[in-house]
Amino acid sequence: MAKIKYVCLSDMHLGAENSLLTKLTTDCADTEPTKPSPALVQLVECLKSLISQNDNGEKPILILNGDILELALTTDNLAAMAFERFIELILPANEADRLFKEIIYLPGNHDHHLWETARETQYVNYINTSKEQQPGCLLKIPWHTTKMFDPNPPVPATFLNGIIHRYPHLGEEGHRFEINTVYPSFGILSPDSARCAIFSHGHFIESMYMLMSELRGLMFPEGKPASSIYAIEAENFAWIDFFWSTMGRSGSVGSDVELVYDKLQSEEALGKLLDNLVDGLDERYDLPGPDVVAKMVLKWVLHKALKAIKDRERLTPEKDLSDDAEEGLKNFLVGPVLDQIIQERSGNIPDMTFVFGHTHKPFQRDMQFGASFHPWSRVYNSGGWVVDTLSCAPTHGGAVILLDEHLDSTSLCMYTEQVTADTYKVEVKASTHPDAAPNPFHEEITSMVDSDQNPWKEFSRIVAQEVPMRHRNLQIHIDRK
Repeated sequence: MAKIKYVCLSDMHLGAENSLLTKLTTDCADTEPTKPSPALVQLVECLKSLISQNDNGEKPILILNGDILELALTTDNLAAMAFERFIELILPANEADRLFKEIIYLPGNHDHHLWETARETQYVNYINTSKEQQPGCLLKIPWHTTKMFDPNPPVPATFLNGIIHRYPHLGEEGHRFEINTVYPSFGILSPDSARCAIFSHGHFIESMYMLMSELRGLMFPEGKPASSIYAIEAENFAWIDFFWSTMGRSGSVGSDVELVYDKLQSEEALGKLLDNLVDGLDERYDLPGPDVVAKMVLKWVLHKALKAIKDRERLTPEKDLSDDAEEGLKNFLVGPVLDQIIQERSGNIPDMTFVFGHTHKPFQRDMQFGASFHPWSRVYNSGGWVVDTLSCAPTHGGAVILLDEHLDSTSLCMYTEQVTADTYKVEVKASTHPDAAPNPFHEEITSMVDSDQNPWKEFSRIVAQEVPMRHRNLQIHIDRK
């Protein structure tokens, strides 16, 4: 029997209308966060069917690898309610029925603010408990990251624990369930320390999320560029938090930003939006030069700026990983990740499996990164659970990454967007290369998943219905004035 030790999910975007894991109203025009979505219910049923077959009934650890809550394009209360529905399914009152014994949360860019609240809690706890920090002592600077391996003491996920501790069976003394936060990367070692699995959301593979570092380099070229993960996060956390993780709570501005994001999917709608903006600027500030030329130039500049947001990795569906993103992934791994491994492991670099999300395009591939890494590294992307285009994007989909105690790994690809309903199918896929050693864990999981039988077949049927509903929801938003 299989022994699933770790289960990794990412990019659930709970609370977002375009998330398959957030329930929509019947007319597809809004969310219904007091009830779980059919896809979420069936996803949990699929996980139950696997975990129930674990040796000795052992419960695995759940790793939530970023963008679990949507805090950029919806409000905190909607995201919190959608998260409640997830918790109710995986951590019911009967302890024997719980799917997981522990939850580790790695914030991404859309829920980065959860790290800020956890980070502040960590610093307050440090001040209150450290004997060195008595009044009058010199206070140390707050930390911007946690350790990758053995992040001790654990950093409580303040906001999420506040949500789940409202349930008596999760919040009562003696039975309190704690979600802990690690940021931006979490590392696990095999029992013999020869192998490691590293989880990180993946936003730092795109230069957009290091914009402040790039601007600093342009303004002060003689300065030393940020290379460690601590420096990268310290320079860019405010930018990530502002634009990608707090817009949803910004009242009407937040709603309007969401509308702009939706209209990026339609050239016609984007053109009308830019016309309105340019006309408004001209009326208020009297643009210089001939009126028509000035408007054309401004519209071109704004279109270029918005196109840079539109053309980021998750919205380039032609390949599962673009050339730019592949280069960004390599730079992230051979730069800040390798640096952190060397520091924490005293130069010992284990054979690596790297798991990330962010792009919403699941894949599995053995890759070569050179530097001090082993010749081949296993790379998995866990995809995402949102539908943010008006038509089918075949590279987009959601996966669950599974690992055993030896850190053998496999991807449970739950879906990729399909043109026709009858072609949706759950598949088990493993990262590999020629001459790779056998992967018995992958083979065992494969034998446990029959896509033509329930619960897998029912999951595919539900997703085939839910994806077109998100297409309709997106069109409704684009058509709004």
